[in-house]
Amino acid sequence: MSRELSIVGAGLAGALMACLLAQRGWKIDLYERRPDPRGGPIIGGRSINLALSERGWHALRMAGVDQIVSEQAIAMRGRAVHSLEGNVDLQPYGMSDSHVIHSVHRANLNRLLVTAAGEAGVRLHFEHSLRAVDWDASTLTMDSPTGPIESPFNALIGADGAGSPLRTSMVRKYGLVEQISWEDHGYKELSIRPQRDAQTGADGFKLDPHALHIWPRGQFMLIALPNADRSFTVTLFLPLKGEQSFAQLKDPTAVRAFFAAEFPSAVPLLEDLDQEFADNAVGPLATLRLAPWHHAGKALLIGDAAHAVVPFHGQGMNCAFEDCAELADLLCDSCDLDQAFADFYARRKINADAIASMAVENYYEMRDHVARADYQWAKKIEHALAERFPQRFLSRYAQVSFTRLPYSEAQARGAIQAEIISQLAVANSLSGIDWGTARTLVERRLQPLPEHAQLVAAPSDTSNPDIS
Repeated sequence: MSRELSIVGAGLAGALMACLLAQRGWKIDLYERRPDPRGGPIIGGRSINLALSERGWHALRMAGVDQIVSEQAIAMRGRAVHSLEGNVDLQPYGMSDSHVIHSVHRANLNRLLVTAAGEAGVRLHFEHSLRAVDWDASTLTMDSPTGPIESPFNALIGADGAGSPLRTSMVRKYGLVEQISWEDHGYKELSIRPQRDAQTGADGFKLDPHALHIWPRGQFMLIALPNADRSFTVTLFLPLKGEQSFAQLKDPTAVRAFFAAEFPSAVPLLEDLDQEFADNAVGPLATLRLAPWHHAGKALLIGDAAHAVVPFHGQGMNCAFEDCAELADLLCDSCDLDQAFADFYARRKINADAIASMAVENYYEMRDHVARADYQWAKKIEHALAERFPQRFLSRYAQVSFTRLPYSEAQARGAIQAEIISQLAVANSLSGIDWGTARTLVERRLQPLPEHAQLVAAPSDTSNPDIS
């Protein structure tokens, strides 16, 4: 087969995909509607932070960029849950301090991956916006800085995001079936400035940087993730309509009253609340399910273009990076594009659907369950089971975040484990649990975890040693 591909979209997935294939000898043209990100500042702008976990790290290791990414990443060991009264409860993600996720800055990571793609020999085309695809003639019509141009292609990979123009063209031409489920909640981004030391002038964090901070309030929540410049990116997730909703926050007085009532401990940290709330738009939340993701060997969609998910499990980027890793392995000398695209879809579709469902479920956990006593009791049982039966029992969150066990398997095992925990939760204490019964339940219902699902220590010992 011809080892030439055109990739539409130079965001995180497109840039990584281009890099991985170019490193393997492919000739890649990468098209992006935005300007070249390599000319911007190292830190700048506002963006939802990204939670990088083992699936993403694996793909970055394949591309040889994991070390430089680790220098920008901040390890988060758990959720810091802020009660209405101002108490903070740190709930670890895993069984040890090595089980962490990392906060990374979207724009900086994108810049790094585009740089790596260019160094690997990818032909980069910025400010090229897809206008149309002539599928019969195999040409792309692009709007460029010099006007419309036509570019021939051998085959296409679409990595152009949830609003993918390439997907729209494929739906019209080949009848792909898309289902978009809109949430009745939206989000708005805010920020917490660094803490300036009056004597030294040095910047520091106003909150613990090694935690994902959550202010859960039942039907809505506020979260904060650390940045390398000692600031935090803050996101309010709130219903779009209703008694407590974005629709009710129409002026600074209403905004301040809402935050004072629901997030009093956060208010002193949000110095730019009035301005940012007025300036930053409410973003939508949706899940995309698509079938199929490809047509013959002509075109394939990956990442958000194929399976956009809500951000509540921190797996959107990680799932997209896992796409890149698996596709790079499939596109070998001995296979043709038609077969490779079909095999990729067969492998990834069931797992993308699984993480889409788990991401929605995790919203309820984050905004409500983490603050409840029954949830915390179940977590204690879960932790005890994982300690006693490490070869078989691992929390669903750990399976998703700290291993590369397929999402669909993590979902299935998680459902069984929830049933086991529910049976044991009738006890009032860990000492009151019948651990013989627990062993029987675990060994009867859970097969041993495969080797590739054993916990992998994340590179938290070396990332950002100057951040404390």
